[in-house]
Amino acid sequence: MAVCARLCGVGPSRGCRRRQQRRGPAETAAADSEPDTDPEEERIEAGAAALAGAGGGRGAGPSPPPRCSLLELPPELLVEIFASLPGTDLPSLAQVCTKFRRILHTDTIWRRRCREEYGVCENLRKLDITGVSCRDVYAKRINPRVKSGRFMKILPDYEHMEYRDVYTCLLHRYRHILGLWQPDIGPYGGLLNVVVDGLFIIGWMYLPPHDPHVDDPMRFKPLFRVHLMERKSATVECMYGHRGPHNGHIQIVKKDEFSTKCNQTDHHRMSGGRQEEFRTWLREEWGRTLEDIFHEHMQELILMKFIYTSQYDNCLTYRRIYLPPSHPDDLIRPGLFKGTYGSHGLEIVMLSFHGKRARGTKITGDPNIPAGQQTVEIDLMHRIQLPDVESLRSFNELSRIVLEVREQVRQEQQQQEDGAEDGEGRAPQSPREPQRGPAQPSVELPAEKGGGPVDGEAAAAAAPAPEQPAQSGQGQPFVLPVGVSSRNEDYPRTCRMCFYGTGLIAGHGFTSPERTPGVFILFDEDRFGFIWLELKSFSLYSRVRATFRNAEAPSPQAFEEMLKNIQSLTS
Repeated sequence: MAVCARLCGVGPSRGCRRRQQRRGPAETAAADSEPDTDPEEERIEAGAAALAGAGGGRGAGPSPPPRCSLLELPPELLVEIFASLPGTDLPSLAQVCTKFRRILHTDTIWRRRCREEYGVCENLRKLDITGVSCRDVYAKRINPRVKSGRFMKILPDYEHMEYRDVYTCLLHRYRHILGLWQPDIGPYGGLLNVVVDGLFIIGWMYLPPHDPHVDDPMRFKPLFRVHLMERKSATVECMYGHRGPHNGHIQIVKKDEFSTKCNQTDHHRMSGGRQEEFRTWLREEWGRTLEDIFHEHMQELILMKFIYTSQYDNCLTYRRIYLPPSHPDDLIRPGLFKGTYGSHGLEIVMLSFHGKRARGTKITGDPNIPAGQQTVEIDLMHRIQLPDVESLRSFNELSRIVLEVREQVRQEQQQQEDGAEDGEGRAPQSPREPQRGPAQPSVELPAEKGGGPVDGEAAAAAAPAPEQPAQSGQGQPFVLPVGVSSRNEDYPRTCRMCFYGTGLIAGHGFTSPERTPGVFILFDEDRFGFIWLELKSFSLYSRVRATFRNAEAPSPQAFEEMLKNIQSLTS
């Protein structure tokens, strides 16, 4: 560490070996002849000595032990101390005195800050890489040299850069765009994850797997990237299209919102015109050709999506989204799921828990139910006991059970409303406290036969507490009723439990939206389903198995506010 400190300008040698090699002999001699202290350091030390002398003459008692000034610590120890401080505090520290300013030129300090704050693990001096994965090559390469089919070197310009430049000009400057975002693409939405990927900041668009393979992993493609082409200049590049990275621009509009713009949209066009672009998009989006899709309505939906989303290839606005907070008593771990939605294909849904209810919010959507809307709502206070397998095959039997629960829910709501009117002006006495947390907010119940806002605490008191989830291996047999359509026939044949719920349906353009009764089926920790009674359709959902950084909500209130904001954009 001492040798490192001397080489990096914090010892008597003044300046690192690399900088001395670039200097001439006269400059090097002048740097070595500088005094080891500056007037600021001498003034600080003289003041400390004066205070110590004044305190020593006040009494005849034993003198206190001598105090060590921070300036007296060896440089290697100061490097270790400064490296443990947040990077945002280091510029202020550099203004204290010349010695601190020289020490803060030590690159190991900034390398540690890059690693601990942003996860940068690459070594700027060792970027010779062989056998790079296709994903890294696609996202990161800039004029790489090719030898024997391998990319031997990536970004040779980084040889002359310092971690201080990477931290100040790249990571700190663009820190506000890291995390999860939803692009404003009309009803379709999307999921963008902006991460520090090596020595880049890359915006990855996450796409569901090809329909109907809901259990397959997510797909992703880069939309833009930010990196340092020169020592103190960050470059933004658009990654859209098939002609390589090109000039782009990022503007932070306001808190939790930013926009990207492509300055070379000709890179998005293909030589074969719109037809070739459509065929390429169809293979990427659906994994098939238009001739393979026989359903006429599905062909219309696909063509409509291509025309609509193509309008946003040059400029996009993104709004921040958070992952839902989790609680120990949640039915399952909340998070992002992939779900089947008939002819619309697979869509991304966020499952979150709100007291005695669970909600599925669309992150990606379609012309009927756009992104941001609550596609399903589960009433955890009303569990449904399914009949035996033979009886479950009858759709009429399942429908009868669900409609009975809906009538029970309606009666309970009516009783609560009548009780609220009778007890107006008096403090209501709750027979028991809800299972989780403080008093719960009002919940908007489905608009069915007089449903309206009902106090969450009163609802909890009027219904029995939900049963605990069945343990693994205690599931009951499950089969879809005859006549219920499903995009994926490979659904689980056992389930843990079922609850009454409502699903949102609407006409094209989100016209005449209404909530209709359905059944929420919990299969396991990572899969659940929903039967839409009115549509006679079944949706299967599978958890998105990906780790997202910088996606936690700062508070439960911030998460609730985020849900309201993305819903209001498409209401």
